[in-house]
Order: sequence, then structure tokens, then C-alpha cells
Amino acid sequence: MFDNEFDNADYNFRDPGGRSALRKGKRIHPCPTCKRENVLSQADKNRGYQCDYCADAAEGYYANEY
Repeated sequence: MFDNEFDNADYNFRDPGGRSALRKGKRIHPCPTCKRENVLSQADKNRGYQCDYCADAAEGYYANEY
């Protein structure tokens, strides 16, 4: 399920303790949903994630601050 034993540790997240599931790393990939450029790291892309804006909208959050 995880790449290694530390994959789910807080220090691997972009915003530890926040709502975002995005991982640390250089933002080099576009969101597959909205196509916004440079919002996902390689780890995010490998997991099939979308950007925080699209994830928030899908979960019913419409006012967000990132």
C-alpha cells in the first residue's frame, strides 16, 4: 500500500495536519481534473491525486485558502 515504512509519516505531506493529502516535492505536474499547471509532485501523480482545489470542490469545500 505504501512505498516504504515512512511513506505515511507527517513529514512526507506538504501540509502536515491540514486537509491536503498532497506530498512534499517540487510541483511539476498538472492536475488531471482542471489541468492547472505545476500543482502536483511526482508522488502525487503516482498516486493519481488531483489538486487541492479540485479535491476540495469534490468534497464540498468551496472557499479554500492555499
